[in-house]
Amino acid sequence: MNRAKRIAIFEILRELNPRPATELTYGSPFELLVAVMLSAQATDVSVNKVSRHLFAVAKTPEAFVRLGLARLRGMIRTIGLYNTKAANLIHTCRILIHEHGSRVPSDRHALERLPGVGRKTANVVLNTAFGVPVIAVDTHIFRVANRTGLAPGKNVREVEERLDRVVPDEFRKDAHHWLILHGRYVCTARSPKCAACPIFAFCEWRGRHQAAAGESRAGARRSGDRPRRSVA
Repeated sequence: MNRAKRIAIFEILRELNPRPATELTYGSPFELLVAVMLSAQATDVSVNKVSRHLFAVAKTPEAFVRLGLARLRGMIRTIGLYNTKAANLIHTCRILIHEHGSRVPSDRHALERLPGVGRKTANVVLNTAFGVPVIAVDTHIFRVANRTGLAPGKNVREVEERLDRVVPDEFRKDAHHWLILHGRYVCTARSPKCAACPIFAFCEWRGRHQAAAGESRAGARRSGDRPRRSVA
């Protein structure tokens, strides 16, 4: 994909959503860190249901430590891997208290030293809490980058590095949010909504026309219309 197409894609996404934001609910950098840690292999919807009650009783690292491991486990048990996540959160909170003055660090190295915080989580926190123009590549962004031809790569690190090289500076800060939302609601894994895709004209996926045609046929069946046969 050439630079002109990439610019066109991001201009369209920006026009449709000038101020993109994470769908996780949070009120501080610490709450964002907790929410992102909980979101691994879980949906934002499920995390928001849990965090709404969790943040009502614990908003700081100290409050999480006072809450204790057993009670924290009980509060997040509806989320996958809750045992591991609870242990990581308590350990992380102790590190934040003793090494960072109870504040979330804005340094990648310090973030990645926290238990349960990998590169993707660190990138989300750096971008969303501190405005650093980095792109956190999850499964949605990995799919969109490869399928559209925007920034193909064999793994998430390759895609991240490619995006860092090819996304123009003016779009870099918000690119993560635009791409993840596009992947979540339009360029979905099994049934991409190509017929309604705002960047269809610039996408380089070979299957886009077939997918769009399939959507049109399915829509006609749902509405009770039947395609007319040629009588030539």
